[in-house]
Amino acid sequence: MPWPARGQVLVQTIYLSVDPYMRARMNAGESCARPLAIGEVMPGGAVGRVLESADPSVAIGAIVQGMLGWQDYAVVNGTDLRAIDESLAPIQTALGVLGMPGLTAYFGLLDVCHPKAGQTVVVSGAAGAVGMLVGQIAKIMGCRVVGVAGSNEKVALLVDDLGFDAAFNYKTVPDYHGKLRELCPAGIDVYFDNVGGIISDAVLRLINVGARISICGQISQDNLETPELGPRWFGQLAVKRAKAQGFLVSDYADRFSEGLQGMTQWLKQGRLKYREDIAHGLENAPEAFIGMLHGRNLGKQLVQVSEWTA
Repeated sequence: MPWPARGQVLVQTIYLSVDPYMRARMNAGESCARPLAIGEVMPGGAVGRVLESADPSVAIGAIVQGMLGWQDYAVVNGTDLRAIDESLAPIQTALGVLGMPGLTAYFGLLDVCHPKAGQTVVVSGAAGAVGMLVGQIAKIMGCRVVGVAGSNEKVALLVDDLGFDAAFNYKTVPDYHGKLRELCPAGIDVYFDNVGGIISDAVLRLINVGARISICGQISQDNLETPELGPRWFGQLAVKRAKAQGFLVSDYADRFSEGLQGMTQWLKQGRLKYREDIAHGLENAPEAFIGMLHGRNLGKQLVQVSEWTA
């Protein structure tokens, strides 16, 4: 068992998050962070319980969130942890709607795309942890929202439960451009891109003048052995005087409190809903991770590593 040195704490993992960015870090090339070394503990956000503390500001028994990695126990600096207010929502929401996915949706939509009431917003990967929140925030902003998801069950969730105006199953629709043109008769003003590939190609053909595109992820490309060839529609950015911008949620670290305050308020007001898909046992984290990459999860994919009673 590891033991904390001065300024450190020992945390037992309760919930572990698995996320698409982890796949990019398995490649040898550069991604959003350095590639992982063989034999290194897989990084990942987690919520856990403090068992021992050598940091006077962190109490034993506190519930905290931090980058604990795929392990049962972790020793980390107390300053790298965020205390969880158990009265706000279930503790695992610190890895979802009130955590990195929520902040990604908040800043990636509002700061990058500046949606305005009455505009049309399209979200790919719309039934994932980030996408479902992006669509709901866009609705709060007064937009018309269209989602792209990978099953009829997910499409029903988006439209019937989460308030999307329309959605379609990309696995059963043969003509993405035609379907988007049907669902977005006034064109597309904002596109929140989680997947890339041929779905994004279809969107680019329908963007309006002044459109904004937020590039959050390219999950459809992460497992390709050779680059995917396809139409090159980026000339549309010039024709439509549009903007495409990539971002990392860490860019907004100094504004996280602002984002969490906004997300917490909307959650309390009942204006945001979330879904979780929870696997059990650390040994099942790889299977949950691979399933998430293939879109088998509905909402935020988590792994419960140890017991927790609220």
